[in-house]
Amino acid sequence: MTFKAVIFDLDGTLLDTLQDLFNTLNSVLARHGYPIHTLDECRFLVGHGMRELVRKGVPEVARNEETIDLLLKDLMDEYADNWKVNSRPYPGIATLLDCIRERKIKMAILSNKADHFTRLCAESLLGEWRFEVVMGQQTGIAPKPDPEGALLVAGMLGVDPGAILYVGDSGVDMLTASRAGMYPLGVLWGFRPESELVEFGAKALVKSPEEIMGIIEKSGGRK
Repeated sequence: MTFKAVIFDLDGTLLDTLQDLFNTLNSVLARHGYPIHTLDECRFLVGHGMRELVRKGVPEVARNEETIDLLLKDLMDEYADNWKVNSRPYPGIATLLDCIRERKIKMAILSNKADHFTRLCAESLLGEWRFEVVMGQQTGIAPKPDPEGALLVAGMLGVDPGAILYVGDSGVDMLTASRAGMYPLGVLWGFRPESELVEFGAKALVKSPEEIMGIIEKSGGRK
Protein backbone atom coordinates (compact mmCIF):
# COMPACT_ATOMS: atom_id res chain seq x y z
CA MET A 1 0.00 0.00 0.00
CA THR A 2 1.44 3.36 -1.09
CA PHE A 3 -0.08 6.40 0.57
CA LYS A 4 -0.74 9.19 -1.91
CA ALA A 5 -2.48 11.52 0.54
CA VAL A 6 -2.88 12.16 4.25
CA ILE A 7 -6.09 13.41 5.87
CA PHE A 8 -5.59 14.88 9.32
CA ASP A 9 -8.06 15.49 12.09
CA LEU A 10 -7.45 18.97 13.56
CA ASP A 11 -8.08 19.24 17.31
CA GLY A 12 -5.95 16.80 19.28
CA THR A 13 -4.02 15.73 16.18
CA LEU A 14 -2.41 18.75 14.53
CA LEU A 15 -3.35 21.37 17.12
CA ASP A 16 -3.57 21.34 20.91
CA THR A 17 -6.79 23.32 21.32
CA LEU A 18 -8.12 21.72 24.47
CA GLN A 19 -7.38 24.54 26.91
CA ASP A 20 -9.20 27.15 24.82
CA LEU A 21 -12.20 24.86 24.29
CA PHE A 22 -12.22 24.02 28.01
CA ASN A 23 -12.04 27.66 29.09
CA THR A 24 -14.76 28.73 26.67
CA LEU A 25 -17.15 25.92 27.57
CA ASN A 26 -16.78 26.44 31.31
CA SER A 27 -17.20 30.20 30.97
CA VAL A 28 -20.50 29.73 29.12
CA LEU A 29 -21.75 27.05 31.50
CA ALA A 30 -20.91 29.10 34.58
CA ARG A 31 -22.59 32.19 33.16
CA HIS A 32 -25.82 30.23 32.71
CA GLY A 33 -25.62 28.62 36.15
CA TYR A 34 -24.59 25.11 35.08
CA PRO A 35 -21.81 22.97 36.64
CA ILE A 36 -18.40 23.27 35.02
CA HIS A 37 -16.05 20.44 34.01
CA THR A 38 -12.46 19.47 34.67
CA LEU A 39 -9.92 19.50 31.87
CA ASP A 40 -9.84 15.70 31.79
CA GLU A 41 -13.64 15.56 31.55
CA CYS A 42 -13.50 18.00 28.66
CA ARG A 43 -11.26 15.58 26.72
CA PHE A 44 -14.26 13.28 26.38
CA LEU A 45 -16.77 16.01 25.54
CA VAL A 46 -15.03 17.30 22.41
CA GLY A 47 -14.78 15.56 19.07
CA HIS A 48 -18.38 15.43 17.86
CA GLY A 49 -18.80 19.09 16.93
CA MET A 50 -19.59 22.24 18.85
CA ARG A 51 -23.31 21.58 19.21
CA GLU A 52 -22.59 18.19 20.73
CA LEU A 53 -20.00 19.82 23.00
CA VAL A 54 -22.78 21.97 24.45
CA ARG A 55 -25.24 19.07 24.60
CA LYS A 56 -22.80 16.87 26.49
CA GLY A 57 -21.62 19.75 28.64
CA VAL A 58 -24.96 20.59 30.24
CA PRO A 59 -26.80 18.35 32.73
CA GLU A 60 -29.26 15.90 31.15
CA VAL A 61 -32.26 17.84 32.46
CA ALA A 62 -31.14 20.87 30.41
CA ARG A 63 -30.63 19.00 27.12
CA ASN A 64 -33.52 20.57 25.26
CA GLU A 65 -33.05 22.24 21.89
CA GLU A 66 -33.94 25.74 23.12
CA THR A 67 -31.27 25.66 25.82
CA ILE A 68 -28.70 24.12 23.51
CA ASP A 69 -29.39 26.77 20.84
CA LEU A 70 -28.90 29.55 23.39
CA LEU A 71 -25.68 28.15 24.84
CA LEU A 72 -24.28 27.26 21.42
CA LYS A 73 -24.66 30.87 20.26
CA ASP A 74 -22.83 32.05 23.38
CA LEU A 75 -20.14 29.40 22.90
CA MET A 76 -19.54 30.40 19.28
CA ASP A 77 -19.41 34.09 20.17
CA GLU A 78 -16.98 33.59 23.04
CA TYR A 79 -14.80 31.10 21.15
CA ALA A 80 -14.46 33.67 18.36
CA ASP A 81 -12.55 35.85 20.84
CA ASN A 82 -10.58 33.10 22.58
CA TRP A 83 -9.86 30.35 20.03
CA LYS A 84 -6.10 30.92 19.88
CA VAL A 85 -5.14 32.15 23.33
CA ASN A 86 -3.42 28.84 24.09
CA SER A 87 -3.91 26.78 20.90
CA ARG A 88 -0.74 25.74 19.10
CA PRO A 89 0.56 22.97 16.84
CA TYR A 90 1.86 20.01 18.81
CA PRO A 91 5.66 19.61 19.03
CA GLY A 92 6.96 17.87 15.93
CA ILE A 93 4.00 18.75 13.70
CA ALA A 94 5.93 21.40 11.75
CA THR A 95 8.70 18.93 10.92
CA LEU A 96 6.15 16.29 9.92
CA LEU A 97 4.32 18.65 7.57
CA ASP A 98 7.63 19.79 6.07
CA CYS A 99 8.57 16.19 5.34
CA ILE A 100 5.20 15.37 3.78
CA ARG A 101 5.40 18.50 1.62
CA GLU A 102 8.91 17.59 0.46
CA ARG A 103 7.58 14.22 -0.71
CA LYS A 104 4.77 15.92 -2.65
CA ILE A 105 2.10 13.92 -0.84
CA LYS A 106 -1.28 15.66 -0.76
CA MET A 107 -2.59 16.83 2.61
CA ALA A 108 -6.08 17.66 3.85
CA ILE A 109 -7.85 18.48 7.12
CA LEU A 110 -11.25 17.08 8.11
CA SER A 111 -12.73 18.19 11.42
CA ASN A 112 -16.02 18.11 13.30
CA LYS A 113 -15.25 21.64 14.48
CA ALA A 114 -17.45 24.27 12.81
CA ASP A 115 -16.15 24.93 9.30
CA HIS A 116 -15.46 28.61 9.97
CA PHE A 117 -13.27 27.85 12.97
CA THR A 118 -11.58 24.92 11.22
CA ARG A 119 -10.48 27.20 8.39
CA LEU A 120 -9.50 29.97 10.79
CA CYS A 121 -7.30 27.61 12.83
CA ALA A 122 -5.70 26.16 9.71
CA GLU A 123 -4.99 29.55 8.16
CA SER A 124 -3.65 31.14 11.33
CA LEU A 125 -1.75 28.28 12.97
CA LEU A 126 -0.88 26.07 9.98
CA GLY A 127 -0.76 28.64 7.20
CA GLU A 128 2.83 27.82 6.26
CA TRP A 129 1.69 24.54 4.69
CA ARG A 130 -0.64 23.91 1.79
CA PHE A 131 -3.62 21.70 2.51
CA GLU A 132 -5.48 20.76 -0.65
CA VAL A 133 -8.76 20.64 1.31
CA VAL A 134 -9.72 22.08 4.70
CA MET A 135 -13.20 21.01 5.76
CA GLY A 136 -15.02 21.47 9.04
CA GLN A 137 -18.58 20.59 10.00
CA GLN A 138 -21.03 22.00 7.48
CA THR A 139 -24.78 21.93 7.04
CA GLY A 140 -25.74 19.16 4.65
CA ILE A 141 -22.66 17.01 5.27
CA ALA A 142 -22.91 14.33 7.95
CA PRO A 143 -20.30 14.75 10.72
CA LYS A 144 -17.71 12.13 11.53
CA PRO A 145 -17.85 9.17 12.12
CA ASP A 146 -20.13 9.13 9.08
CA PRO A 147 -17.70 8.65 6.16
CA GLU A 148 -19.45 11.19 3.90
CA GLY A 149 -17.01 14.02 4.60
CA ALA A 150 -13.94 11.81 4.28
CA LEU A 151 -15.14 10.45 0.93
CA LEU A 152 -15.88 13.97 -0.30
CA VAL A 153 -12.34 14.98 0.62
CA ALA A 154 -10.93 11.93 -1.17
CA GLY A 155 -12.84 12.93 -4.29
CA MET A 156 -11.55 16.50 -4.08
CA LEU A 157 -8.01 15.18 -3.71
CA GLY A 158 -8.47 12.82 -6.64
CA VAL A 159 -7.09 9.93 -4.58
CA ASP A 160 -8.62 6.50 -4.04
CA PRO A 161 -9.65 6.08 -0.36
CA GLY A 162 -7.47 2.98 -0.08
CA ALA A 163 -4.39 5.11 -0.77
CA ILE A 164 -5.17 7.62 2.00
CA LEU A 165 -3.61 7.64 5.47
CA TYR A 166 -6.16 9.01 7.93
CA VAL A 167 -4.56 10.45 11.08
CA GLY A 168 -6.60 11.20 14.20
CA ASP A 169 -6.70 11.06 17.99
CA SER A 170 -10.14 9.62 18.71
CA GLY A 171 -12.45 6.69 18.15
CA VAL A 172 -14.54 8.95 15.95
CA ASP A 173 -11.55 9.36 13.62
CA MET A 174 -10.75 5.66 13.56
CA LEU A 175 -14.36 4.79 12.71
CA THR A 176 -14.46 7.46 10.02
CA ALA A 177 -11.31 6.12 8.38
CA SER A 178 -12.47 2.51 8.52
CA ARG A 179 -15.91 3.29 7.12
CA ALA A 180 -14.36 5.31 4.29
CA GLY A 181 -11.92 2.54 3.38
CA MET A 182 -8.88 4.53 4.51
CA TYR A 183 -5.98 3.50 6.77
CA PRO A 184 -6.78 4.55 10.38
CA LEU A 185 -3.69 5.77 12.24
CA GLY A 186 -4.15 6.79 15.88
CA VAL A 187 -1.97 9.39 17.61
CA LEU A 188 -1.27 9.08 21.33
CA TRP A 189 -0.54 12.75 22.11
CA GLY A 190 -4.14 13.89 21.63
CA PHE A 191 -7.30 14.06 23.71
CA ARG A 192 -8.31 10.39 23.93
CA PRO A 193 -6.67 7.28 25.43
CA GLU A 194 -4.97 4.46 23.56
CA SER A 195 -7.75 2.04 24.57
CA GLU A 196 -10.34 4.06 22.64
CA LEU A 197 -8.23 4.17 19.49
CA VAL A 198 -7.70 0.42 19.59
CA GLU A 199 -11.36 -0.30 20.34
CA PHE A 200 -12.53 1.66 17.33
CA GLY A 201 -10.16 0.19 14.78
CA ALA A 202 -6.76 1.87 14.72
CA LYS A 203 -4.45 -0.21 12.53
CA ALA A 204 -1.37 1.48 13.96
CA LEU A 205 -0.53 3.87 16.81
CA VAL A 206 2.20 6.51 17.04
CA LYS A 207 3.67 8.31 20.03
CA SER A 208 5.21 11.19 18.07
CA PRO A 209 4.70 12.95 14.72
CA GLU A 210 8.11 11.71 13.59
CA GLU A 211 6.81 8.14 13.63
CA ILE A 212 4.20 9.04 11.01
CA MET A 213 6.93 9.67 8.43
CA GLY A 214 8.25 6.19 9.06
CA ILE A 215 4.83 4.75 8.21
CA ILE A 216 4.58 6.88 5.05
CA GLU A 217 8.08 5.93 3.92
CA LYS A 218 7.46 2.26 4.61
CA SER A 219 4.41 2.45 2.37
CA GLY A 220 6.52 3.80 -0.48
CA GLY A 221 5.11 7.31 -0.29
CA ARG A 222 6.44 9.62 -2.98
CA LYS A 223 9.71 11.51 -2.60
